[in-house]
Amino acid sequence: MRRPPPPGRRRRHPARRALLALLSAGALIATLVAPASPATAGTTLGTSAAEKGRYFGAAVAAQRLSDSQYVTILNREFNSVVAENEMKWDATEPQQGVFTFGNADRIVNHAQSRGMSVRGHTLLWHAQQPGWAQNMSGSALRNAAINHVSRVAGNYRGKIHSWDVVNEAFADGGGGARRDSNLQRTGNDWIEAAFRAARAADPGAKLCYNDYNTDGVNAKSTAVYNMVRDFRARGVPIDCVGFQSHLGTTLPGDYQANLQRFADLGVDVQITELDVAQGGSQATIYAGVTRACLAVARCTGITVWGVRDSDSWRSDNPLLFDRSGNKKAAYTATLDALNAGGSGDPGPIDTSAWYVLVNRNSGKALDLYNRDSADGARITQWSRNDGANQQWQFVDSGGGYYRVKSRHSGKVLDVYNFSTADGAAIVQWSDHNGTNQQFRVADSGGYVRLVSRQSAKVVEVQGASTADGANIVQYADWNGANQQWQLVRVG
Repeated sequence: MRRPPPPGRRRRHPARRALLALLSAGALIATLVAPASPATAGTTLGTSAAEKGRYFGAAVAAQRLSDSQYVTILNREFNSVVAENEMKWDATEPQQGVFTFGNADRIVNHAQSRGMSVRGHTLLWHAQQPGWAQNMSGSALRNAAINHVSRVAGNYRGKIHSWDVVNEAFADGGGGARRDSNLQRTGNDWIEAAFRAARAADPGAKLCYNDYNTDGVNAKSTAVYNMVRDFRARGVPIDCVGFQSHLGTTLPGDYQANLQRFADLGVDVQITELDVAQGGSQATIYAGVTRACLAVARCTGITVWGVRDSDSWRSDNPLLFDRSGNKKAAYTATLDALNAGGSGDPGPIDTSAWYVLVNRNSGKALDLYNRDSADGARITQWSRNDGANQQWQFVDSGGGYYRVKSRHSGKVLDVYNFSTADGAAIVQWSDHNGTNQQFRVADSGGYVRLVSRQSAKVVEVQGASTADGANIVQYADWNGANQQWQLVRVG
């Protein structure tokens, strides 16, 4: 642990003895992003997506990193990458217990050198298993699979934004059944076991389930939905769902609604392998997918499966750049859609100003408890008096994130001990510009929500209390009034 629990504080008012210990009971709809600072229109996919608090990534093959045209486009346009094949089971463990990460490392190192995030794809899949795993079954296969998850996720601990822990485990068709595979035949709990192993191996990464033909509301997507809902109810560590979105000439009319119903379970949603058949509707579909992601607060990013048409696994020219590396109409439509909407921008944040943050539910102000100047001092709400301990300045951390600095102490809001849990305390701490001290400002129609970069959860008054001294914590974003703050400029 990097710090002890915040010590008790001398109370300045009898009402402080009534601090609530209740956790908020809001619905589990969480959001990652909405940019706070006014921004000019992005000139590349990655910069425009970042202005909306999202990523725009591409699937990368290690051998193409020696192709100068490919790398130029990759570096210019994208702020996230995923390995096409280099992190799959056959590539990383060709012999049982013998792990090879050379090509995967090339991709990760390239991304890190460019400040790109990395999606991990994929830890377990019925396809592209090494021959030795294909010949196993039962408990031997189960043990080997869990060891594989632990070793690969552990090898990249702290370097992966989101892991596709399990890929394509549901069957096509109208039955909503699991796919029959050697992994499925080890027991129906194999997916749960994989997620628990991945969490233990890489606790900082988002853990995703990924599949195809789940873009609209259908039997397959509903089966995945029911699994995710069950996992969330039982505490199985699942953070996100990937929608591959290998599309033809139409986009399902309920595409956005389908993304939203998963987000409503309290998980992030990501477009993970987007490509669209070339034709008269290609640009329109790319723009439609982009707008749908921007409209769903918990849609955290889009990844296209390749860079140029010549890099695609498909023969129908499905990507944003042609075989010569030129931008296609689909590129322009996508960038225009990114620049046009979904920002939820509440208006300019003046980083030279001081604000009082007034809670919509209680009408009380975000308050540094007892005017304390110590690291770990508690943050509460209190009747507004516009004192220095209720005045806050937004310090730009770049990329649409801010630290929220107290005028009284000069310290910043901090999610205690880098927690990602619901109910974790918001305290003040010396400014080290950590991800647990960075917040994005999300619009709530005249009010804002403060979204933690570390946890993707929002700053709220615990238990929707209206009392002086109620604790300020983080919680999954359900856009409740106790999570909404009015920015009142006072200096």
